[in-house]
Amino acid sequence: MTLTFLLTSFVICATPGTGALFTLAAGLARGYRGALLAAFACTLGVLPHMFAALTGLAALLHASGVAFAVIKYLGVAYLIYLAWATWRDKGALAIDGNQAPRPARQVIFSAITINLLNPKLTIFFFAFLPQFVPANDPNSLPHMLGLSLVFVLMTFAVFAVYGLLAAATRERFLRNPTWLARLRRAFAASFLVLSGRLAVESR
Repeated sequence: MTLTFLLTSFVICATPGTGALFTLAAGLARGYRGALLAAFACTLGVLPHMFAALTGLAALLHASGVAFAVIKYLGVAYLIYLAWATWRDKGALAIDGNQAPRPARQVIFSAITINLLNPKLTIFFFAFLPQFVPANDPNSLPHMLGLSLVFVLMTFAVFAVYGLLAAATRERFLRNPTWLARLRRAFAASFLVLSGRLAVESR
């Protein structure tokens, strides 16, 4: 394992994206437990991409423009739905101290779906990780599995930190309805921007 791999993986994990944004919102909406649950569920959404890369399915996604487009636009549609639900304050991301906590299964489903419908994660595992596996390595599969697990653990750690920091400021937002409304709209707009960015991305 190289320092380059660790640093690059950290930058990829720490760069705010849909998973980080969702975990931040969960921390503000549900506190520390909600933040950790969202971080864990977002990380679970990474695992199918990892297994796809290890079994060669990522090669199909990389080669097939149709398959890539289908996954991409499903992800775009789901991000638009999250933006609408957050704006309307009726979705899993509603931030309101007077409401009963949303069922954990809603948080888990939303978090997993966000990363599951992100084809860029599959391309990351397919195109990035193999660069750190020596050529003609007889243990290339275990080596790649080990690197993948490091990335997954790093993803959870970064998301958890984002969520816990958000949870630490939760009470301040709950005491200010104006901030709450602005924050909710900011999250909705952010999901909409991310959906647009995903829509124009190519392989």
